[in-house]
Amino acid sequence: MACHTDKVADAAIDSWEKLATEIISIVGEGGFNSLYARSVFLTQPTYPWLATGASSPHNDYRFAELKMCLAGQTPAQAGAANRLLLITFTDILAALIGEQLTTSILRSAWGDDASENAGKEFKK
Repeated sequence: MACHTDKVADAAIDSWEKLATEIISIVGEGGFNSLYARSVFLTQPTYPWLATGASSPHNDYRFAELKMCLAGQTPAQAGAANRLLLITFTDILAALIGEQLTTSILRSAWGDDASENAGKEFKK
């Protein structure tokens, strides 16, 4: 089971790193860190074990705490927590800059398929 959880955690971190690269190029480290911290805060009532610390500014360690938190859960729990965290993050981003620009950023980070799926989340 640890192997499956590690794969979920690795995939989650990969998605976050790609998203962080795009967001940081627009709003800088501080802007990304603020959005990420707010998303974690809003996700914690559902997943209280989720990372509370600020992300590290160093690319290699930016999501180390998130990865540790996800790796400590079942694959289903880790996946569900990461999905809620990503949805929360993109919802906040869309509220700030609009759905169209958010979808464009997601497409740049993850490709066409991922951003189209994420865009459907905004319309819930």
